[in-house]
Amino acid sequence: MTFRQALAGDLQTVASLTQAAYAPYTALFGAPPMPVTEDYAPRIERGEVWLLGSGSELAGLIVIERHPDHAMIFSVAVTPAFQGKKLGIALLDFAEEQAQLWGVPEVRLYTNSRMERNIALYTAYGFHETGRRPNPHRPGWTVVDMAKPVSESTAA
Repeated sequence: MTFRQALAGDLQTVASLTQAAYAPYTALFGAPPMPVTEDYAPRIERGEVWLLGSGSELAGLIVIERHPDHAMIFSVAVTPAFQGKKLGIALLDFAEEQAQLWGVPEVRLYTNSRMERNIALYTAYGFHETGRRPNPHRPGWTVVDMAKPVSESTAA
């Protein structure tokens, strides 16, 4: 497995992978989650989108924003053919490594309260819930904010 930053030419691939990875939630919610409708061109330009490859195949991606006091994960997406192979954990590990490189003490993320499987995964990985709030872009949806201190055992 290898990581690389997405390039402008990867835009359609990023959008397609995200749509496929979030398809079960689109069906559950009756509308696409925010990562599905995101315009990834500015994120790619800012260097926030990282692709995870397995040989010549794209296995997943992670979108990480750099902030002065934390790294913010906007999206974790695994290609359906690669789901169930612990690649979500590999992507979270990568985000933590980036946070260490950036010298920030915490990784944050937010997710939909109905994404219970994801919340359980994030909790098992060491994230803790920091609050819940209405989603400002999707009336009736609730956002769960989560945070995890950057692990000292892997800090440089």
